[in-house]
Amino acid sequence: MKLLKKYPLQLLLASSLTALAACGGSSGSGGESTGSFSLAVTDAAIDSASHVFVEFSGVSIKPADGEAIEFTFDEAKSIDLLALQGSASEGLVNGEEVPAGDYEWIRLHVNAENDGVLDSYLELDTGNQLELRVPSGSQTGLKLVSGFTVTANGTADFTIDFDLRKSVILPPSDAIGGAMLKPTLRLIDNTAAGSIAGNVDLEVITEQCASDTGEQFGAVYVYSGADATVSDVSGGDGDPITTALVSESGGEYSYEAGFLDEGDYTVAYTCGAMDDDPEAEDSLTFVGESNATVEADAETEVNFTLQ
Repeated sequence: MKLLKKYPLQLLLASSLTALAACGGSSGSGGESTGSFSLAVTDAAIDSASHVFVEFSGVSIKPADGEAIEFTFDEAKSIDLLALQGSASEGLVNGEEVPAGDYEWIRLHVNAENDGVLDSYLELDTGNQLELRVPSGSQTGLKLVSGFTVTANGTADFTIDFDLRKSVILPPSDAIGGAMLKPTLRLIDNTAAGSIAGNVDLEVITEQCASDTGEQFGAVYVYSGADATVSDVSGGDGDPITTALVSESGGEYSYEAGFLDEGDYTVAYTCGAMDDDPEAEDSLTFVGESNATVEADAETEVNFTLQ
């Protein structure tokens, strides 16, 4: 794909992070001490597309005391986010040495403008390709609220979850205009993250899904806290924090929701995920609501069986 020189849109992440625990050493005076910074991306997928490419041209981080540090890529990185489900991720910044201390925000530089160039784009199941753009206007990004800390001789290792089910707005017809990316992003400290995974019995899928769903087997929605009220994605406070598609392999139907902070969650299965409009309230049927506790660097198993 031919790349055109452009001024990249800048996305600011809005999230709240706890400071990283020290991995050894302490900050020296005069900003001489350093630590390591790494950043990757992953995805909570959508049902209507087969590929979602986002083109990254760089990353910036802002020390509390000092100018922003920018990592500009020699070549823009085109990443198919839809291929990064579950615990899969792809690195943007890997082990870069940065000054130790407090940081205020992270900024992604993304080529995603409505200019007729397929730098960031999605490919629908029909094969049609739609330009993916970030809307201009008052919201040009989402800002990190409490920042993060790089400790002297320590490692700051994060993953950004592009929740495409919440972020991608499709046009009324795939023959009209492009798709819109309204970023709903989670920033995860990889040192304190785990996952929830399991199987969905075929009997559950057969009972819940219509016969014309094709290769779609529904999705598992994950909500913050135990005994949470389950609902669709509609832009409200009760939205799931992430979702995971159910896929078939060797006659088994499984899912994995990765990059979850330690804590309690509620999970539920629905076959109506493909009809979930992120900007409207939809009546989805959920089954098998269960509580799950996530621990760092561990997988919590939750299976959905016919009861």
